Amino acid sequence: MKISIGNDHAGPEYKKAIVDYLTAQGHEVTNHGTDTFDSVDYPDFGHPVATDVEQGHADFGIVICGSGNGINMTVNKHQGIRAALCWTKEIAALARQHNDANIISIPARFTAIPQVIEMVDTFLKTPFEGGRHQNRVQKIACS
Repeated sequence: MKISIGNDHAGPEYKKAIVDYLTAQGHEVTNHGTDTFDSVDYPDFGHPVATDVEQGHADFGIVICGSGNGINMTVNKHQGIRAALCWTKEIAALARQHNDANIISIPARFTAIPQVIEMVDTFLKTPFEGGRHQNRVQKIACS
């Protein structure tokens, strides 16, 4: 599976742990995030992830900032992106099952790395249920 990841200065440690985990699982990861704690602007790292997913260069995206909100708002500006702000594995599963989310947004300042690894694993392994949810997902796009 191809996964695109991006983060601001709140997430270098989280990104490293996620990338290490995903590559150990055999996934291909494209890194658009910063590797330092120097202050940066999260849109600069979120937009490339959303573009990768939009254009089919990645199957899924992972974005990380302090609250998860700013970078989540950024990627959701892209057509075809359904990013979900997640803080538990249960929310991550529901985002995939009911919303066919294709990017997970992680709040680094409100989660722990082991919890995040569990959320990412759940997000990537959970299929979209379709059925009654399909019509709702189609209504999300404003084309």
